[in-house]
Amino acid sequence: MAERLRYGMVGGSLNAFIGEVHRKAIAFDPRAELVAGCFSNIESENVETGEAYHIATDRVYADYMEMAKAEAARPDGIDFVCITTPNFLHYAIAKEFLMAGIHVVCEKPLCFKVEEAEELAALAAEKDLVFGVTYSYTGNTMTKVAKEMIAAGKIGKIVSVNAEYVQDWLLDELDEAHSGSDKNLSVWRTDPEFSGISNCVGDIGTHMENMIHYLTGMKIKRLAATTNSYGNALDLNANMLIEYDNGVNGAYWCSQVAAGHMNGLKVCIYGTEGSLEWEQHFPDYLRYTPRNGAPQTLSRGCGYIKEAAGACGRLPSGHPEGLYVAFANVYRNIISTILKKKAGQTPTAEELDFPTVIDGLNGVKFVHAVIESAKAGTKWVEL
Repeated sequence: MAERLRYGMVGGSLNAFIGEVHRKAIAFDPRAELVAGCFSNIESENVETGEAYHIATDRVYADYMEMAKAEAARPDGIDFVCITTPNFLHYAIAKEFLMAGIHVVCEKPLCFKVEEAEELAALAAEKDLVFGVTYSYTGNTMTKVAKEMIAAGKIGKIVSVNAEYVQDWLLDELDEAHSGSDKNLSVWRTDPEFSGISNCVGDIGTHMENMIHYLTGMKIKRLAATTNSYGNALDLNANMLIEYDNGVNGAYWCSQVAAGHMNGLKVCIYGTEGSLEWEQHFPDYLRYTPRNGAPQTLSRGCGYIKEAAGACGRLPSGHPEGLYVAFANVYRNIISTILKKKAGQTPTAEELDFPTVIDGLNGVKFVHAVIESAKAGTKWVEL
């Protein structure tokens, strides 16, 4: 089996938050090396980033199309590309690299249109390429433990779920005294040209949809939603009622104008034999309440965690893990899967435990259903 992969990046200049997270997460794994990139459409930033990561000058590309063509033609070309650009570029870039026969890892949401997402899924399947989508919170050890506990029947039959993802970083959008550059936002996120039909639901709401599906395996049958834009072009707040394919109901809330909340993804799964609760602010802990028993706080890295997923942890108990490690765990499995495929071997179920293009497709369908429902006066919309 090949021992090392080469990867490239589109987007993620030195000034970009999420690109740096991806690079640091991949760097946890000695089996992948950054060797190429088109980091920015601003030439100086592109060159500066390439220099910072000691990329050969002939592999710092002016555009992603040139990069895909050149890397596919090299005997030492990249094995996978990491796409960390704003949303509106995801589809075109992913398609270009899939057509070049290169594995893809893409930020979420996958793209703007359901048809585009379906095309990418079909293309990846046709070419037998790995396509990861970084719903990163599924990489946390205790979410994996929760998934295993649910599958083992620890909370019985699921009867209800709740999820929220709330922030306050766009609160200035509600203040008429702020305008233009005075506002506290990444400008492109609230612009339909760059974000598509949704801001809040597309940016953070999709994490709720993906996390509940990851933990429970349940698929959304239909939903009814309200969204609030407060005079802006796109949504800043949304509430959703959910009905799953097995008849279970749930409720989601996402907001970027909830004062006092920073990055509050929280999921609660309630069953006939107990409940599980996990919160992103405290990723190493899982609250487990068995029926007729006292609530328990389970901590990552402790000997009482008997689930196999407990082995995903990288540090001893009491040493907090976080976002970088969650991303790194996603990438560990993607890297293992690509290495197995290069060697003509079959990846294990554990190695295949990462969000795929199908998860990305589901996220796009979810966003469109929420916006359609809200525009139609909170009518139920089938997925």
